[in-house]
Amino acid sequence: MSGAIEERIRALDPWFHNIDLEGVQTARDHFLGDYPACKFAGFADVLPEDLEGRSVLDIGCNAGFYSLEMKRRGAGRVLAIDSDPRYLAQARLVFEVAGAEDIELREMSVYGVGQLGERFDLVIFMGVFYHLRHPMLALDLIHEHVAGDQLLFQSMQRGAPEDFDAALDYPFQEHEIFTRAEFPKLHFIEHGYAGDPTNWFVPNGAATAAMLRSAGFAIEIRPEPEVYLCRRTARPPHVDPPPMIAMM
Repeated sequence: MSGAIEERIRALDPWFHNIDLEGVQTARDHFLGDYPACKFAGFADVLPEDLEGRSVLDIGCNAGFYSLEMKRRGAGRVLAIDSDPRYLAQARLVFEVAGAEDIELREMSVYGVGQLGERFDLVIFMGVFYHLRHPMLALDLIHEHVAGDQLLFQSMQRGAPEDFDAALDYPFQEHEIFTRAEFPKLHFIEHGYAGDPTNWFVPNGAATAAMLRSAGFAIEIRPEPEVYLCRRTARPPHVDPPPMIAMM
């Protein structure tokens, strides 16, 4: 049996999620180690052990590690979406072997979440933000259309890791504040980073926190430097709602 699973896994190479499927690892030589299990271990305890009756939306599910973990915690409905058909094929295999075929899969961009027409108790948005050309729009759309209560968020970060206590306004003549390392910054990558041409905007810690708040997400806990558990709140009064995007 393991030989047949190995063959099916290798047919879908390369994998970014390392998942054990009946003794066969999908990405045994991952450059980050046993990823994302080693990452999840650092913040798994901030999520409820029992998710019975709760709905989960996993945006940018990749091979489905987090969707499967939420289903193992008893989540009712789990919907996993990704814009990459190969990742969806990997997730389909993972769910089949793990006996979790009731996890729904859909090919969809984050910009198309408004088409779902429903809200979820927990939205997972892990490892997607910095791959987007329009990251703030993505957060706005999640808040406006699919976030019902909590958001689990992660982004690669570079630069100053700490938050920044910004003033409510600055005069036009203020220049020095923008030169400070701790001021909220999005680093734009024109070409590539870490061999990945889809790494576009990499925030520092202050920018991540500020953008989450601006989209209407109150940060409840930051169990790791790049991971935030947030709760949906009202959007700032000066922020217009995002447009409905028809992109699927």
